[in-house]
This record gives sequence, structure tokens and C-alpha cells, in this order.
Amino acid sequence: MNSKQQTVRLSDGHFIPVLGFGTYAPREVPKSKALEATKIAIDAGFRHIDSAAVYQNEKEVGLAIRSKIADGTVKREDIFYTSKVWCTFNHPERVQVCLEQSLKQLQLEYVDLYLIHFPMALKAMEKCKDAGLAKSIGVSNFNRRQLEKILNKPGLKHRPVCNQVECHPYLNQRKLLDFCKSKDIVLVAYSALGSHRETRW
Repeated sequence: MNSKQQTVRLSDGHFIPVLGFGTYAPREVPKSKALEATKIAIDAGFRHIDSAAVYQNEKEVGLAIRSKIADGTVKREDIFYTSKVWCTFNHPERVQVCLEQSLKQLQLEYVDLYLIHFPMALKAMEKCKDAGLAKSIGVSNFNRRQLEKILNKPGLKHRPVCNQVECHPYLNQRKLLDFCKSKDIVLVAYSALGSHRETRW
């Protein structure tokens, strides 16, 4: 892999790298491993880094990104960073607070993609985009019916650019993928090689 990797255009004009590096790890894994692994991933050519407030490793992931910027490996604009609102912050007044906390941990000025798992705070997500704290906004784990509700919402200002869902050979999501394509929504796959779900999720 190299820094000129393939990208996909999002409906808002931004581009997302086709391959992403997920930073989730079980609780027993030391957070320092996220720092080490993210540095290795960037050195290997990954430019899309995916994390979330609930992973509790954004401080380490941010440090890895900043260290690779500092040593000249990448510029900030080379990195596509994804974060997510956790469910305890879904109240519209708390969504931006969650994002600001993530940015403080990361010590970055913005995220490239901010995702939400529930639709009730969509307006707050739009405000995060308008404020420049998130370049793009999207959803995660939405089915077709939930996507249709959002797309038909009166006064929708910013359409979700993507839907991040589990997708692999044992769960190919063909119908959802076809629907997303028809609505210019990129389907972003997690657990692309299959998954081993933890009972706490």
C-alpha cells in the first residue's frame, strides 16, 4: 500500500480512502498498543484511521497521528480520521460536546468523518459539520428503513455520506449496499474479514 491509495468520492465532495485501519481493541489490551499500531499502520500506507470515543484510545491514536505528521511521514490533510458519537451523548445538546472531547483527546482541529448510531441527533451532527469540527457526517448500523426516514426528513441540510455496517463474506449486505448506492451513500464495511462479537456489545 502507498500514500496514493484508491479513494471513493463522498456525496459532499470529500474523498474517503478505500482501506481503513480500525483501532478498536478489547479492554485487556494496553492503550499503548493503539499508539504503536497506528504508527505502524501509517508507515505501512494506511491513511484512513477509524476510532471512537468509546474505544477510550483517542489520546493514543491522536498522538500517533501527530507524531507521523511531526516526522514528515504525512500531513494532516493526508489522514482521513473517523470518530463516532457514543449513545450516552445522543441528546442533541451533547453531540458537539462529545466531538469536542474527542478532538481534545486527539489534539486535532477536526475529524474527517463523524458517525452516529441513532437518528435523534441528526440536526446536532449537521451543526458539527457547519462549525467545521467534522468535514463529513454519516451513520452507522442503519437499515434501509432508518436511512429512508433520514433522507425523507423535512429540512435535511446535510445528507449522511456513508453508512458503516458489518459486512463480510458471511454477511454480504447486498440489498443494503444496492440501496445505499441508489442514494449516493457509501457503505463502509467493518469486520471485513469476519467478526467475533463480544457479549458486552
